[in-house]
This record gives sequence, C-alpha cells and structure tokens, in this order.
Amino acid sequence: MRAKTILTVLFLISLAVASIVILRALPIQVDANANTVKEEILVATVPLQAGTFLRAEDLTWSLIPRAAELGEIVRPSEAARRAKPEIDEETKASLYGAALRPAHTIAPGEPIRRSGIVKPSDRDFLQVVLAPGARAIAIPVITGEASTGLLFPGDRVDVILTQNFKADNAPITRRSVSETVVENLRVLTIETLDPKAGGRAANGSSSRTVTLEVTPEQAETINVATELGKLSLTLRSVNGPDAVTASLSGSNQRMGVKPTWAGDVSPALGGAVPEKAITAHPLVEVIHGSRKSELVKTE
Repeated sequence: MRAKTILTVLFLISLAVASIVILRALPIQVDANANTVKEEILVATVPLQAGTFLRAEDLTWSLIPRAAELGEIVRPSEAARRAKPEIDEETKASLYGAALRPAHTIAPGEPIRRSGIVKPSDRDFLQVVLAPGARAIAIPVITGEASTGLLFPGDRVDVILTQNFKADNAPITRRSVSETVVENLRVLTIETLDPKAGGRAANGSSSRTVTLEVTPEQAETINVATELGKLSLTLRSVNGPDAVTASLSGSNQRMGVKPTWAGDVSPALGGAVPEKAITAHPLVEVIHGSRKSELVKTE
C-alpha cells in the first residue's frame, strides 16, 4: 500500500515537471495593449493653419495609448512635476510664438511636432513667417511694468509717435502731440532686453524690441518716426471691421487719424500760462525809386 502511494506521488511530481517544461517551451503571447507605455504629448486644441503663431489656448496635453514618436513634445513625468511644478508650463511656453511651417496644417487633437514648427530663435524664422513682398523691422518700445505681457507674436498693432517741442515760442497747448503713424501691422517677435545690459529705462519701465511686418514704405515711415520721438504700440481687436487680415497694401494712408495735441487732452493748459497775444500791425508801403514793397510793421 505504501509503495503504491509513493509511486502515485512520484507520478504526479513527474507530470508537474513535464507540464512546466512544456509551457516554457511554448511561445509567449503578451497582450500588447496591457504592456503599452502610455504618455502625454502636446496636441492642438483648434485647427491650425500654416503660418499660425502658437499660443497657450492652442495647445494642451493629451494622453495617448502608445509611446511618443520622434519629434513629439512629451509632458514631463509626474515625478518631475512634483519636484518642479512650473516645469509643466515651461515646456508648453517654450513653443509660444513659434509658427507652423508652410504647407503644414494641424487638426484638433493632432500632435505638435518639432519638425512642423519654426521658432523665433531659428535662423529661417523670418523667411518662413514673412508674407511675400513684406519686410521686417525691429523697433524699440518702452512699456510700463503692467503691460509687459500685453503683446504676443501674431497680434495686430498700430504705431503711435509722441513728440515734445521745447521751443519757447510754441504755445504750451502745442508743445506735446501724439499721432498714429502706421496702422495694422503684424507682430513677428518680441524680445525683452536684459536690464543688466541697459534694457531698463530711467523711469523703471522695461525696454523691448518688437519686430513688425511692414511694407518698404511703412519701414521708412517708422525709421523717421524713431528720430522724432517716442514710439508706442496699441493692440488692435481681432473681431469686427477693425480686424483687417492683410495690411500689406503698399499704402501708408491712416484712415483719417488726426494728431492729438496737449491742449486737446487737457483744456486746462490753455489757462496755465498766458499765451502771448499776436497783434497784427498795419502794412507799411515802402517806395524805393519805382519799386514798391510791403512790410509788416514791427515794434
């Protein structure tokens, strides 16, 4: 009886060993979906056309059921985000102001690939984003601390020139004037100068260099304006009839914009300093032989 039991146990052990050997020899089939590495990549939230400048609202992180492909922007790991919370936004912000290359469109939900964009730091950036026949001009603009984040690449702006006249014979109401010299220009790049390198004005404002898309005529106008006074930019609306998509008409006509003088802004200036009255004196006729001339009598 005992011998039979021992033989039965040995048989079962042999069967188990044989089963293990056979299973190890069989090909292993793995569920691909179960072992796929899932990552988050940067995708478009709206349709993006060639030449579009990327903004925060155009991009979002999306989970994909696969490993990221070469050139896709991968979200930093959860551990990296815990160690440095701002790294998530910094990764996205590195693409703000970049433009889609020609013949490259992206549908909502499609990934943003590095090969499909060009950044302001890239050598061919201006060649890619400039419209045919356009020029690029960089101008220094002084902006207050509250408005340093007002402009972004792709915005439309007007250029305003402000002048101060120090002549003693000019009425106080006419010693300062502001006027729009060029309208509806597209912003290409914005560079904030390093304060350590002299990029801060005496009043504490930040000095920025803004590159604009212009026609040759508009470039000449802006060059003259920089010699006359201080330049500032005003942001145009993207909605309504004011949002003209093409400014390269070759004309510098300013749609009836008139200069604004100091007296227009502050009527009180008219009474601040009494202005000298200009008296019209009678004309005096002077005869030199047969020649006659008229002069204004002065005192």
